[in-house]
This record gives sequence, C-alpha cells and structure tokens, in this order.
Amino acid sequence: MNILIFGPNGSGKGTQGELVKQKYNLAHIESGAIFRENIKGGTELGKQAKAYIDRGDLVPDSITIPMVLDTLKTKGENGWLLDGFPRNMVQAEMLWDALQKAGIKLDYVIEILLPREIARNRIMGRRLCQNNNNHPNNIFIDAIKPNGDKCRVCGGDLSTRADDQDEAAINKRHDIYYNTENGTLAAAYYFKKLAADGQTKYIELDGQGTIDAIKEDLLSKLA
Repeated sequence: MNILIFGPNGSGKGTQGELVKQKYNLAHIESGAIFRENIKGGTELGKQAKAYIDRGDLVPDSITIPMVLDTLKTKGENGWLLDGFPRNMVQAEMLWDALQKAGIKLDYVIEILLPREIARNRIMGRRLCQNNNNHPNNIFIDAIKPNGDKCRVCGGDLSTRADDQDEAAINKRHDIYYNTENGTLAAAYYFKKLAADGQTKYIELDGQGTIDAIKEDLLSKLA
C-alpha cells in the first residue's frame, strides 16, 4: 500500500501517519529526512542538493523529485507513507508524472482537514512535561488540557517549545499550506481531482476529532 498524507502543522498528521505505518508495516518517508540522508550518504543527488543549500538557495524540483522517487523505490518496496511532500502544485504534477513513468501506484491520498485558526492554537497550546515529553498536554484541547501549569498525566512541571510560540513562523508555514492556488492545498486538490477520475483514492478526515476517533475513521476507510 502506497499512501500520500496531507495536513497542516497542528493537525495530528504525524500521529496518524505513525499509526498507519505501524498497522500496515509501511516505510514512513519524510521529505526532510530524504535530504539529510542523501547529503550524509554522499549520493550524487545529495551532492547536488548540498551545493544549493550551502548557497542558501532552494533545491530545484529537478533534483528533489528524483531523490524522492529513489527513496520510495529503495525504502518503500513493501509500501510507503510519504509525508511532507509535495508542498506545491508544481511538485504535485511532477511527482505524479514520475510515479506513472516508474510504474509506481499511488493507492491512497489522505487529507486531514483543520481550520487554520485551530491549527495555530493547537501548536501554540502544546505544553511539554519535564518528566515525559510524550504525555499529551494542550491548553486549547479539552480532552488533554493540563491541570493548571502541571501535567495532566503525572503532575510534572510543564514548559513550552520556543518554536511553538513563534507565531510569525507558524503563520509562514501555514501561508504555504493553506494556499489553494499553488501551495500545499493546491497540491492536495490536484490529487483529489485525480481521485475523482478514478486514478487514486482520496480520504478526508475531520482533524477536530479525538486521536482515537480520527484513527478509527481512517482505518475504516483504508480497509
């Protein structure tokens, strides 16, 4: 099973992706890791990408797409979940063309729907427990709201991550994601149109539900 997943920062995309990966034993392929592994491994594409990065330039799609495709082939022989790519309409079109030429089937595209304001609040509302960062605490989510300034699970002290409180940076990332003309949502809608034509399957999930509710909805639609 080969899956592409979309969702804004704060939607729980990573959590749901991990659940799907474990259930179906898929390779979880994250776009940022692809760059790091190719550069660290000294691949030809990695060397080309590093030259752009070192200059402070964006790596062109002519390098990124082959790098993604190579990773899908080598790591995703038994199925993959691609997360964080494509980020715009052009990349979506190029990825689809590359998959077709390589004879790689895209079985499902998942989109987690979440209003922008709620996504922002969820990021800024995250609190980290000093005893265990995996203890879920968020001041904007009733089900996991902390007990004042103490962890709801163990009573430990809570803190915030600096990047979670950088509203300008959050807005910049969301500007790209929620752009329906040529941004990430435009990419998602490109695949939605392909699904309407019967070339893949498109799953929409309500990101405002609980983790378990979203999981149950997702797994029922993948079955």
